[in-house]
Formats: sequence, C-alpha cells, structure tokens
Amino acid sequence: MISRLVLVVILGAFVACNTKQVSEEVEKKHWKLITAGGTVSEVVVSLGYLDQIIATDITSTFPVSLQQLPSIGYRNQIKGEGLMALGADMILAEEGYLTEDVLAQLTLAGIQVHLFKKPTAINETYRLIEEIASFLEEEEKGNELILQLQADQAALQTYLQANPLADPPAVAFIMARGLETVFLAGDDTFAAEIIQLAGGRPAGTGFKDFIPLTPEALVSMNPDYLLFFDSGLGTIGGKDGVQQIKGVNQTTAFQQGNILSFDGQYLSGFGPRVAQAALDLAKAIRKN
Repeated sequence: MISRLVLVVILGAFVACNTKQVSEEVEKKHWKLITAGGTVSEVVVSLGYLDQIIATDITSTFPVSLQQLPSIGYRNQIKGEGLMALGADMILAEEGYLTEDVLAQLTLAGIQVHLFKKPTAINETYRLIEEIASFLEEEEKGNELILQLQADQAALQTYLQANPLADPPAVAFIMARGLETVFLAGDDTFAAEIIQLAGGRPAGTGFKDFIPLTPEALVSMNPDYLLFFDSGLGTIGGKDGVQQIKGVNQTTAFQQGNILSFDGQYLSGFGPRVAQAALDLAKAIRKN
C-alpha cells in the first residue's frame, strides 16, 4: 500500500513537472518581443523569433521584413509610454540604447527588459550569440549560428592568404549626413576593426572615435579608398556627390574612382554576418 502511494506521488510529481515544462514552452512560443539595436535584432531573428517580434527600432534593418514592423524610434527618442502601449512581454535591447528613465518606467510597469552589449570585434560577436541563445534557451540554434560564423571566418582567412597585399591600402571611413556633416572614423571604431579584418589599413589614426573631416586631414592621409554607408553616401548625392567634399579631388581614392559603400548594419553591426561583410570589403579593396 505504501509502495503504491509512493509511486502515485512520484508519478504525480513527474506529470506536474512535465506540465509546467510544456506550459513554459507554450508560453515562450507566444512571447511578444520588442527588440532595440540592429545587431540584437538580427541575432534574435537568426534564432527563429522573427514572428514574435511585434516592434523594433530604426536600426533594425535586417532582415528587411523587420522594417515593416511598428518603429519604436531611435535611442533618446524612445519613450516608455510608447513601449508600454505596444503590449510586449519582453524587451531585448543593446546596452545603453534605452535611457535610465525609460528603463525605470518599464520596470515599474512589470515589463521584462534584458540588455546585451553590442559587439565591436568578431570575438564579441560569438559572445553575443551565446548570450542571447542561452537567454532564449536556444543553445542548439546558437551553436549552429556559431558554426556558420566560424565557417565564414575561415573563408575570409582563406581568401586573405590567397590574395596577400604587400602594401595594404589605406581605407578612410567617412560618416556623412549631408555635406555639412561629414566625419572621419579613427581608432577604436567599428570602421577600424572591419577594415583591418579585411586586410586593409585604417587611414584615420592618432585619434579615437569620429572627428569632423577637414580638407587638410583628407589630403594629408591621402586614402586609397573612401568607404561609406549606403545611406550616408545617399545624403551627399551618391558617388557623383563625393567630389563636393572639400579636398577629396586631391586623393588617390577619388582620382582612381575607389569609392565604396555598404549597408550600414551589414558593415558596422558585427552580427552573424560580420565575416561575410569583411570578405566583401576585402574583395573590394583588391580590385586593382
């Protein structure tokens, strides 16, 4: 009798445990998510959660379908009231993307917020994938993403070894927001990192972050290539508009027509496609 009673208790506990697991699994599949930050969004989507994202920010441009979702805006423009009105169960965002006031509002409202550090180097990309996959309990899919990134990185190294450069070209990344707002990337930027990954040499050195681009600086460093975001290049009139940047006509890059542009998230995001982006850049700076 006692043995039978013990068996019933064990079976009951087993069923209850499984019921809880199933309940949690069903609940997870119906999470309504908001993402903020293009790289976090890209990883979340890559782990299979595209259909559960109900809104995102303006930097989340890949995959393209994200651009069809309601927009929460950009960084300091994002308001807590607007986020709460969307009815999300959880918000996954890059560190520093939401203000402290917004985070406090969301906490008081009982909305879970989980923050992740944006990668600035390829080794940090691996970390981000692992962190988000672990949080979402999608370790298997996370491992698949990591294996793909490793394969892409191996392909990049194979290409670089097969196409060595005796004198790596100087590549200047220019952040343009119209002709009146043009900046040059220096040390400790995504631009310096991706240019080096591609086997190039960052032209902007001796300073950190971004500084206003002057004609004197442009002529002095005389880059072999000028690199832009597609969107930034568009704000100055495309490749034809580059000649309006003062001093550019005296550079090797302009004289040889070495004007490059890439999608902003692809080039700067350091997400799952970072090694592919570096390979595309590597090929572009070896056209000669």
